[in-house]
Amino acid sequence: MTIPRIILVQSSKGTGRRYHVMVKPTSSVCNLNCTYCYYLHKEQLLGTSSKSRISDEILETHIRQYIEGQEGDEVVFTWQGGEPTLMGLAFFEKVVALQQKYRRPGQSIENDLQTNGTLLDDEWCRFLKTHHFLVGLSIDGPEKLHDAYRRTKDGRPTFKKVFSAAELLHKHGVRFNTLTVVNRLNATRPLDVYRFLSREVCPYELQFLPCVEPKVFRTIAPQQWDPVSLPCLESSAAHPGNPDSVVTDWSVNPNDWGKFLCKVWDEWYARDYGKIFVNLFETAVAQWMGMDSQMCTYHEFCGKNVVLEHDGTVYACDHFVYFHYELANILHSTSSNIVFSGRQVTFGLNKFASLPQYCRECKYLFACNGECPKNRLLRTPSGEPGLNYLCSGLKKFWEHIDPVMPAIMRRVQAER
Repeated sequence: MTIPRIILVQSSKGTGRRYHVMVKPTSSVCNLNCTYCYYLHKEQLLGTSSKSRISDEILETHIRQYIEGQEGDEVVFTWQGGEPTLMGLAFFEKVVALQQKYRRPGQSIENDLQTNGTLLDDEWCRFLKTHHFLVGLSIDGPEKLHDAYRRTKDGRPTFKKVFSAAELLHKHGVRFNTLTVVNRLNATRPLDVYRFLSREVCPYELQFLPCVEPKVFRTIAPQQWDPVSLPCLESSAAHPGNPDSVVTDWSVNPNDWGKFLCKVWDEWYARDYGKIFVNLFETAVAQWMGMDSQMCTYHEFCGKNVVLEHDGTVYACDHFVYFHYELANILHSTSSNIVFSGRQVTFGLNKFASLPQYCRECKYLFACNGECPKNRLLRTPSGEPGLNYLCSGLKKFWEHIDPVMPAIMRRVQAER
C-alpha cells in the first residue's frame, strides 16, 4: 500500500450518526503490572475485583444496541482492558456469533483487539485470522526499553513473549499494529525504537502514544484539578523527574516527545514513505490537506469515543473512567442515546471551547486542537489554565514538518 491511503479516509462530516465504543470485558484485570498503566488502579476506584467479567446479558445488549445505533454500513467493535484475552477464546466465539445474529444485511462487522500478546498461541491466531480481527500489540521497543516498564505481576520481563506473539501473528497472517507507549526512557532512543519496530516487528501500522500521567491520576479525574495549582509552561514542574513535577516520573518529557517525533519523521520520510504507516504522520498529512484528524486526540471535538465497562456502565472516554464522567448503563438506556446525550455532547464540544487564548492564536491550532484534554496540565505564559503538557514538544514537531508538507501534498495528489 502507498501513502494515498491517507486521502481515502472519509471526513466525519456528513457520515451520519456514528460513534465508537471501547469495551473493557475484564475491566482493569490484567496478567501484567506495567508501571505506567493508567487503568490498573480502577480496581480500587470503581470497586471491581480480579474476577470482574462482562456478563452474557450485558455483552448481548451491547452488541445489539451498538449495531442498531450505527447508520453506516461498517461497524467496528473494539476490545481492550485490562487484558481482554483473559476472557478466553470461547468468549470471542460468542462475540462473533452475536454479531452475526444482529448484523443487518449488507452490514460489515469489524473487530479490533488490543492485547499485551503474552497469552496468544496458535489457536488464538487461527481464530483471529479466520474472523479477520485487527490486533493491536503493545510493545515499547527493543528488549531493554520494553522490559523497563512492562513486567508481570511478580516482576518478570515480558519482551520475549511479546516478540514471540508478533512472530505468531505473522505466521498466521493476522494483520496487526503495534502500540508503543513513548515514556521518559524510550523517548530518548527514537531511532532504536522506530527501526526495531519497522524492521524487526514489521506491523501493519506503528502507533505511538505519549505517556502523560499527572501524579494525582489515581484519585483526581482529568479536568478536575485546581487550576491555580497547575504549573506554567517550561517551569520545572512542567517536566518529569523534578520534585515539584506535575506528572509521574515515567511520563515523557515534552521536549523529548518533540525530538522523538522529529527523529522518527526524518527516518520515515527518507526511507519508508509510502511503505510504512505511522498513525501520527498519517493524520498530520491529512490535516495539512484540510481534512479532519484521523485521531480523536487531534480532532477539534471529541465525545464520540466512549468506554463500556464490564458492568454495562458507559464513561465519557477511555482516559475519563472516573465517577465524575460516568454517563449511564446500557441496561437502562441505549448506547446511542448515551453518546448523543446533552451531557456527552457538551463534554465533546468543551474540548475546543476550553482552549486558552495561547492555543487559539497558535499557527498550528489546525493540527493540534489542544491535543487530548486529559493532558491539559499547564498554564500558559500569561497564567491562563488549560495548556497541554506536550505543547512545547508538539510545536517543535509541527515546525519541523511544516516546510516539507507542500511537497508531500503534491506527491499525494499526483498519486491519487
